[in-house]
Parts: sequence; structure tokens; C-alpha cells
Amino acid sequence: MTTTDYDAPRRSVVEIEEDSLEELKSRRSAAQSPVLDIDEVEAAEGFELPGADLSGEELTVSVVPMQADEFRCSRCFLVHHRSQLAIERNGELICRECA
Repeated sequence: MTTTDYDAPRRSVVEIEEDSLEELKSRRSAAQSPVLDIDEVEAAEGFELPGADLSGEELTVSVVPMQADEFRCSRCFLVHHRSQLAIERNGELICRECA
């Protein structure tokens, strides 16, 4: 990517028309040359892509069983405290967010 100096004086139409074909080709090839930004490459190495192999990873989360004062919502399947119970129909418990 080249930088552009917007404060530089502009060339006249006559000067632009006088550019040789070889000079225009060299500018074009120079503008298209691949330049890698080292910082971007280094930053990209730290990202995990979706679907990456995580078979060697271990989870260290303790799972606590559902308590007596909690229920599982029949619609969103999340565990909520009894204070979040909105409706109980035919044995189905529904939380306030889903009601």
C-alpha cells in the first residue's frame, strides 16, 4: 500500500499525457507488488480459527448439580432460580424471559 500526499501539488494534464508507456507499466507493477505487514502476520498467529482441533485442551470447570430452589426452563433449557418462574403448565416450567 502506498501513501498519498494530498498536500503535494497536482500534475498538469499535459505532464500526465507525456508519461511513457514503460513508466506507467513500472508504476503499475510497483503498486501491485505484494508487501506483507509483519505486525499483521504476528497478530494473526494468536487467533484460533473456528473448527480448530481442540482435542488436546482440558476444561477446568466444576459442574454443580441443580439445587432444590432452581428449575430448568422448558423452552430455553437454562437453569434459573425459583424466583424467575413465570408459568407452570402441565408440568412444564417456563421462566420469565420465555413467557
